[in-house]
Amino acid sequence: MAAVSGGADSSALLVLAVEAGCDVTATHVDHGLRAGSSSEADVVAALAASVGARFLARRAPVAPGPNLEARARRARFSVLPPGAMTGHTADDQAETVVLNLVRGAGLDGMAAMRPGPTKPLLALRRRETAALCAALGIQAVVDPSNDDLARRRNRVRHEVLPLLDRVAERDVAAVLARNAALAGDDVRLLDDLAEALDPSDAHVLAAAPRPLARRAVRRWLVAGGGPPPPAAAVERVLEVAEGRWRATEIGGARRVARRDGRLRVEPMPSASDSCSRWPPNRAAADRS
Repeated sequence: MAAVSGGADSSALLVLAVEAGCDVTATHVDHGLRAGSSSEADVVAALAASVGARFLARRAPVAPGPNLEARARRARFSVLPPGAMTGHTADDQAETVVLNLVRGAGLDGMAAMRPGPTKPLLALRRRETAALCAALGIQAVVDPSNDDLARRRNRVRHEVLPLLDRVAERDVAAVLARNAALAGDDVRLLDDLAEALDPSDAHVLAAAPRPLARRAVRRWLVAGGGPPPPAAAVERVLEVAEGRWRATEIGGARRVARRDGRLRVEPMPSASDSCSRWPPNRAAADRS
């Protein structure tokens, strides 16, 4: 399955996947955000037919408003099967690194999108996918929303990265994409090391190097079905493991509490029951 909007990147993805011998279904997802957007499915259907791929059209309406890009992405992936390929390129990777940096996303943000079967074009540049389409006579769909500077990614694409190119006197997108690959190697190593920790064992967690302990806590809380915890909540959980607090809120009406040297995720008690955080003395916390 390949997500194909009809733009140059996803059109190149479809062509290259078929050329590589993949059994591909080109799936077009219409969010209904622009007048006439449904006609773009016809463009993708014609391209799929010309290269011998199957075609599938899906609708995932998204209302205009704040966080449009994130909401559209969630809607898109809700109608795509797991493992669907996307046409993200090295330029998309560089933009994602910058956006993650300004969000304070840490090392995982620096790693950005991970290469693999779902993102086979991460080593290609946007100009290369456009050149491929031009060489094959493919009339790619031009999405006017990609020039809308009200969207933060577009400002990074059209303003921030060109400015960085001029300041650095080099192609910064290539540098950022290469750094993302290096950071991804580090993230995989740290993930493997953190996986060996039992984050529910307060003593093990307190004795672990802080970077590994943080990663183990984040993985634990996300695996429990909750959203990714904010950095401050992770730090508080580590303080609970160290005995500085007996329990702490982690969001989503949940808390992490320490009892008999073990950490547990549990629902928040009512306000009349008890406080979620307080500083007992270390001995009392260790006995709890």
